[in-house]
Amino acid sequence: MEVQETRVQTDRVLTIPNVLSMARLLGVPLFLWLILLPVFGGPKADGWALLVLALSGISDYLDGKLARRWNQISKLGRILDPAADRLYILSTLVGLTWREILPLWITIALLAREVVLAVAVVLLARHRYGPPQVNFLGKAATFNLMYAFPLLLLSDGHGWLHSLAAIFGWAFAGWGTTLYWWAGILYMVQVRRLIRADTATA
Repeated sequence: MEVQETRVQTDRVLTIPNVLSMARLLGVPLFLWLILLPVFGGPKADGWALLVLALSGISDYLDGKLARRWNQISKLGRILDPAADRLYILSTLVGLTWREILPLWITIALLAREVVLAVAVVLLARHRYGPPQVNFLGKAATFNLMYAFPLLLLSDGHGWLHSLAAIFGWAFAGWGTTLYWWAGILYMVQVRRLIRADTATA
């Protein structure tokens, strides 16, 4: 993430990019329910869960692209977009860890990074800075994890397809976790510099 503010182009709430982001948020509980169905004695619905995740990825691409193209970048959109990303990551971590597809240490590593980021956001708020913009490195980390999670979900089975999904899924998970922390560390360095400069001019 980067600390610079993105220029808000509209204060409207009901824009197409914001509606897409809201739809992504509504898909989070549905996605988690589909993943956890087998845990509570229900039928396996991994295919439907993968479909919801794929639609989320498409809407994630479209809301940012349309917001820029149609000059509809808004304060609400800057909150909804990263919130949807994090909630999908969190729900997938809960589901895959509960089903013992994902080891607990990866879940802890990713959640710890979120805690660090939350502390940084609080520090920024104390210095009257708004929510930060997601930068390329943070987006790259999210995309890697978004590829990793469905592949790991697909790996829960037997056969060559499941084995292939496991290989690529773990590769994306390793890259995504590393980039996630790298982006977080760079972000903390930027926040520290900003706070120091702000304190010096106070």
